[in-house]
Amino acid sequence: MHEVALAQSIVEIVREQARRDHVRSVKAVHLRIGALANVEPEALSFGFDAAAKGTLVEGAALAIERTPGAAFCGACGKDVAVESRLDLCPSCGSAQLLITGGEELRVTELEVT
Repeated sequence: MHEVALAQSIVEIVREQARRDHVRSVKAVHLRIGALANVEPEALSFGFDAAAKGTLVEGAALAIERTPGAAFCGACGKDVAVESRLDLCPSCGSAQLLITGGEELRVTELEVT
């Protein structure tokens, strides 16, 4: 379950930013997670709550925005939506897809006091 390690890293990133900005507490952490990032949001949320205990992030809400997967088809030249790295091009059926989006895991915003 790599989500626990990811959650610990997210909490550390938030704590470091909070220290730099002289923040007293964090009310919410906003994340953008791509559909192809291989992250289970529920497991990440559970890990986040555990990793935040005893820190200025404890009790913060975790807001997750999911972004779709996207790819460029080398065979037909179209930009297409994908749900998995194993998808075929929905336009031509080719497997020549280059992933162009949906792999991100990013802290996008902090709500602080």
